[in-house]
Amino acid sequence: MTSGNKTLQGKVAVITGGGTGLGRAMARALAEEGCDIVVAARRLPPLEEVAAEVKKIGTRGLAVSTDVTDSAQCNRLIATALKEMGRVDILINNAGIVRKELPAEIWDITDAQWHEGIDVNLASAFYCSRAIGKYFVERKSGKIINVGAGLGFRGMRNSIMYPTAKAGILGLTRALALSWAPFNVQVNTLVPGFVDTVDLQPAAQKAAILAMRSESSRKLFVPIGSQGVPDDIGSLGLFLASDASNYITGATFISDGGGLAGSLATTGYAPTIELEKELI
Repeated sequence: MTSGNKTLQGKVAVITGGGTGLGRAMARALAEEGCDIVVAARRLPPLEEVAAEVKKIGTRGLAVSTDVTDSAQCNRLIATALKEMGRVDILINNAGIVRKELPAEIWDITDAQWHEGIDVNLASAFYCSRAIGKYFVERKSGKIINVGAGLGFRGMRNSIMYPTAKAGILGLTRALALSWAPFNVQVNTLVPGFVDTVDLQPAAQKAAILAMRSESSRKLFVPIGSQGVPDDIGSLGLFLASDASNYITGATFISDGGGLAGSLATTGYAPTIELEKELI
């Protein structure tokens, strides 16, 4: 949902992990408000699709193939965005992986697996924030939105890298928010819950995602009774990118249908004994 008032007219956003899923949803939402979009990820074809969608909406779109685990490529991404777009106002650190992390005992996790999980989900946000930070501070304006996860607040049995990295995102957000508050740079965390993004994925991946969802859906617990839709996250990203959030920094915004409040989602555990009587 957008305001239709072009509240981001003339602004430029860089979105990592912008070719699919929530990154794609936020790119659309911001473009609808007049924002020019730079999308980055490893695979170029999905990025080019998003750039084309953005241009069809009526704003500029730029696809930059980037491995966000490589700090040099993150530096190049920001430099390219500044050169081609003339400015950057918003950075959305959305890149992340979770499906490749299979449950494992910590002694079975290799160094390479550890570094991949931490680098994609945490180091990438550090690299991109570092690349744009001085520019934001010197111009005394900028917004960074780090995408977290419910597992950043608690653990999951035999899941090591993802919860660790997403907890780190919360710490990174607060550290940057306090460091850059005097310079009118707002840094916040957006935490999505279970959101149906299958239609925002490449066609080749849809079947695998649907199969995985079928296998795991019985384990999900969403108090509101349904999964979220991409617009739920796109609208929240739009709020944090707009002037409406100018007095908000170092904060965490959760859009998960009450999943964290319900205390069951993602933990891998559920009650096995019914309550003997209702609680009043």
